[in-house]
Amino acid sequence: MGFKDTINKIFSSGTETKENHFDETLKTHYYKTTKDKVIKELEVMFGAKQGYEVTSISEEHGEVIVRIKKGKKAFMVVTVIMVRPFRTAIDFSVSTDTIIFTDFGYSGKLIRELYKELDSRLPFVGTSLGDKLTKE
Repeated sequence: MGFKDTINKIFSSGTETKENHFDETLKTHYYKTTKDKVIKELEVMFGAKQGYEVTSISEEHGEVIVRIKKGKKAFMVVTVIMVRPFRTAIDFSVSTDTIIFTDFGYSGKLIRELYKELDSRLPFVGTSLGDKLTKE
């Protein structure tokens, strides 16, 4: 992690996961399942959490929009992409509603917790597999 990444992490009120993220724990996660099953599982998972409200589900775009109303308030977009049969990628984008310049790492911590829960609910394959899957 470079100096710029450190500064961005400190002065941030949101976090996004991506394929080549500098933080290993915030890289795209891949699962051995279909997009439809992932979206249904996300709906069940968020429905069981107190203070979480699924406001929109777009199966054709592979997006689940969630508003967190309990504790620190936040807005989350979960993107689900079926890369190939039974290889589905999940990325998160979390923005915290805060009046100051930082959320003190809340959004990153939230994403790590959600990935951990998904890893136990779905057959986890690995992280940052985009290049490997396109070459096979």
